[in-house]
Amino acid sequence: MKKGSIFSALALAAAVTTGAVWQGKAADASATTAQSVTTTAPTRLTTGGRDSYADVVKVVTPAVVTIRVEGRARVSPTQFQDDDLLRRFFGDQSGNPSRRGQAPRTRGLGSGVVVSNDGYLLTNHHVIDNATDIRVEFADGRTFTAKLVGSDQASDLALLKIEAANLHTLALGDSDAVQVGDIVLAVGNPLGIGQTVTSGIVSAKGRSTGVGDGSYEDFLQTDAPINQGNSGGALVNTKGELIGINSQILSVSEGNIGIGFAIPANMARHVMDELRTEGRVRRAQLGVTVQPVTSDMAASLGLSDARGAIVSSIESGSAAERAGVKRGDVIVSFNGQPVTDYNALRNRVADAKPGSDASVGIMRDGSEKKLTVKLDEASANRSARNSSGNAPGNTDQTALGVAVEPLTPETAARARLPRNLNGLLVENVDPDGRAADAGIQAGDVIVEANRKAVTSVDDLRTAVRSATDKPLLLLVHRQGRELFVTVRPS
Repeated sequence: MKKGSIFSALALAAAVTTGAVWQGKAADASATTAQSVTTTAPTRLTTGGRDSYADVVKVVTPAVVTIRVEGRARVSPTQFQDDDLLRRFFGDQSGNPSRRGQAPRTRGLGSGVVVSNDGYLLTNHHVIDNATDIRVEFADGRTFTAKLVGSDQASDLALLKIEAANLHTLALGDSDAVQVGDIVLAVGNPLGIGQTVTSGIVSAKGRSTGVGDGSYEDFLQTDAPINQGNSGGALVNTKGELIGINSQILSVSEGNIGIGFAIPANMARHVMDELRTEGRVRRAQLGVTVQPVTSDMAASLGLSDARGAIVSSIESGSAAERAGVKRGDVIVSFNGQPVTDYNALRNRVADAKPGSDASVGIMRDGSEKKLTVKLDEASANRSARNSSGNAPGNTDQTALGVAVEPLTPETAARARLPRNLNGLLVENVDPDGRAADAGIQAGDVIVEANRKAVTSVDDLRTAVRSATDKPLLLLVHRQGRELFVTVRPS
């Protein structure tokens, strides 16, 4: 059976080649002033006796546009070497000297949404990535050349500007207030056939697909049909408010199967304001690596339920370290809002202002504490991360089904591990043992067991014997990162 794949909802005449992040500068001097993009509320919808969304559609569709882009494909350094060799001996047979080393032009198609009456539009980063020419087409036939104000690969959003006034806009709704089961309409230009409206419901919230950059995802999932070309288009509620920017689909055939994803309007509002005022998006960071809290972890830590994000490592000198966050803490709230999982934490921190004070609620040793953290600014390649989680020596097979040996400077060098790392190196794993079931791998280093450091086989044995009725919580060092793993009792 063929596995499902995620596709950006972008129809390509010839695929626009993706590349480095575009951090566009403000389009004009006015774009650098600290002001938010203003939107106009939709006109009051009329009511009638018919069972129809026609009144909503009349309000929404004038603000949804088609975006056509042109760009140049990136050229491999070796792409023209053979041609150059032939020309050296036989000359250029094409008679076109400009052809030599020239990258082919590519074209792409997507959608966009007008969010201010003076010409600002939202679309997806992947729609305009690597574009040299961007054109905006309205349903009434008007066409404009657009300038890129700024683009944010991490959220897959881009802000465009056209020279126009008194445009019809969509008001941004509150995507946090959206509930699973709400009726929604998707508007865009699927497959280039023209502006199309489809309907469905919100199927889920807080989805993460990990496609593309995948840094900041909090998708609304919908079964409203979305296809290639809908990227950057509108997902609206029955009030005619923009609640999401359509971005991706999950499909086994590159066509719609009722699983589409939209970037929530609240995230789009934050990114839009940052791009307009700064030309880039400034985000905050805690400086921690976190992972989901499983039911086994919750039982091991004495938590009543599996919620929050457990801290598996802390960056030296980070905001979290300065505030007193410790490895093994479970972050359960941020600025008074509950943290249901690590993805929610990452997005809440990113939406905060760098340099601001934030309240972080943690569970430590069975009790809840509140810490005040002065947030750092995340650089382009640094952010709060999440972890998903064989030479002979003096090894010992423990009750977990692993062969381990104490980590010495010699074994650390042999395994290419940090010399100052302490713990037990996993040499072999019994495929039928409890450790294998928990995901322990050969090459892992067991650093802690039940929150206590282990440096000998006896330390690990003692921890295993003491964990008779609840899962054993192990801290494991793997490929430069540390993560918690739970091993169920036998």
